[in-house]
Parts: sequence; C-alpha cells; structure tokens
Amino acid sequence: MLFIVTHQAHELWFKQILHELDSVLHMFSDTTVDERNMGVCVARLERVCAIQKLLVEQVRVLESMTALDFLEFRDLLVPASGFQSTQFRKFEMKLGLKMPERFASPQSPFVTCLHARDAMEMRATSSEPSLFDLVEKWLERTPFLDVEGYTFWKSYRQAVKDRMDRDASSIDNHPGLPEAEKQARKDEISKTAKSFEALFDESVHDNLVEEGHRRLSLRATHAALFIHLYRDEPILQLPFRLLGTLVDMDENLQNWRSQHALMVHRMIGVKVGTGGSLGYPYLKSTVERLKIFADFFN
Repeated sequence: MLFIVTHQAHELWFKQILHELDSVLHMFSDTTVDERNMGVCVARLERVCAIQKLLVEQVRVLESMTALDFLEFRDLLVPASGFQSTQFRKFEMKLGLKMPERFASPQSPFVTCLHARDAMEMRATSSEPSLFDLVEKWLERTPFLDVEGYTFWKSYRQAVKDRMDRDASSIDNHPGLPEAEKQARKDEISKTAKSFEALFDESVHDNLVEEGHRRLSLRATHAALFIHLYRDEPILQLPFRLLGTLVDMDENLQNWRSQHALMVHRMIGVKVGTGGSLGYPYLKSTVERLKIFADFFN
C-alpha cells in the first residue's frame, strides 16, 4: 500500500508540474516574450521547485519501508519500471533533456519500455521546443550587448584580462611563497584564461558544444553572463530570477535522482532493476550526466 500510494502521489504532482511548465512554454513560444508575463513565469517555475522538494521528502517516506519488506513483493512488480512514468519523462524532455540521452540500459532507449501509444507520445514531445530551447532563443534576443559607442563584450574581456594580470602579479610579489608554489598557481591562472577563451572565440566555443562540454549558443551565453553581472538593474531582476530558478529546478531534479538512487541501493543493493536496468549503478550515473542547465551552473 505504501509503495503504491507514494507512486500515485508522485504521478499527481507530475501532472501539476506539467501543467505549470506547459503554461511557461506557451508564454515563451512567441517571437517576443511579453515583459508582463515574466513575473508569472518565474512564479510558476518557483512552484515547480516547491513541488520538487516535496517529491524528495516523499522518497524519504518510502524509505520507512525496510529492504526486507520491499523484497517480499518486489518480484511481483516485474517487468514494471520507473521508465514507464510517461509524465516524468515528459517533464525531463520539456525541460530540455534530449531523448538519446535517456536510456533504460546502455543499449536500450527508454521508449522500448513503453506501450506503442506512449512511445509515440514521447517521440512527439521530444520533437517540440523545450524550455531550454525557448530560453536560449530568448537570451539570444537580449538587447544591451552591443549599443552605439559601447561593446559590452570587449569591455568584459579586458576586465577579465586585467584581473588575471593582477592575480599573476600578486603571486610574483608574494614574499612567502616558494618558487614552485608560485609557478603552480600561475599555471592554474593560465588554465582559467584558456577556459575563458571559449567566451571570446566562437570557434573554440563551437568545438566545446560539438564535444558536449557546452550547450548554449555563444550569443545566449553572453546574454546570461550579462544578466548575472547586472542583476541589480531593475530591468534585469526578473530575468536573473528566471535563470536562478532554472538552476534550482535542475538542482532539485538531481537531488531527487540522488535520493532515489540511494533508496534503491538501500532496498535492493546491486541487483538489477525490475525493468531490466542496472539498478543503483545506473541511477547513480544519471545524477551528474543528465544535468540540463549545466551552462548556467558553469
């Protein structure tokens, strides 16, 4: 009873999450986003965050069941799997997770776990613009980056260079550091400078995107950075809250994945999942691998 009720409660909350998310997707789908809707979008995404935190607590309720309690009826669940929660999969894809990133096992896409109708629905959802896609396009339309007589990006690049030069100079002039330590710290500054080149060189950035290290376009990355730097300006306060809420949602999703993986480890050890996945090792691997808004974290 506890197992069933907890999962049914999850599905009800997933339904509410999708309701909130669909309304935000609708408002962001226009060519321009009405500024009057920004506060509504942020409020609805913050509600999603509140629901996500509740879902983490529901996992803890399920943990009040002992491993032996669960193992008494676990075999009756086969071949049921968490992959069959189409609402959770929709949530992931509507946020921006790509279908090829989601596997039930190393060789098997999760849609193979679904009935034909549900699989078709998942493929349709995956072809629609996600929140990541729409936010990226919204960021690319951000003004202020280039105005007559001032190019933000040139000023920012110079500011970064000046700061790194100061850091290197302070290391050189530090009387208490041995030469080996000075060189090690300057090497770290050089690595940081090299990583910043992706912000200033479109070809470097595009290579990182192609290799899977970045996802946002360079223009969108510039806009996100601009919003973070000037977050206290009244016109940018809501955009900054929006980007922060996207990070919160992603973090909450990773917290849920982590809590779920730990619970599975506690309940079944290293046994395979009822749906045929690798169980705990697979779930643990998804915590970092399936982060959607990693560019904003970085």
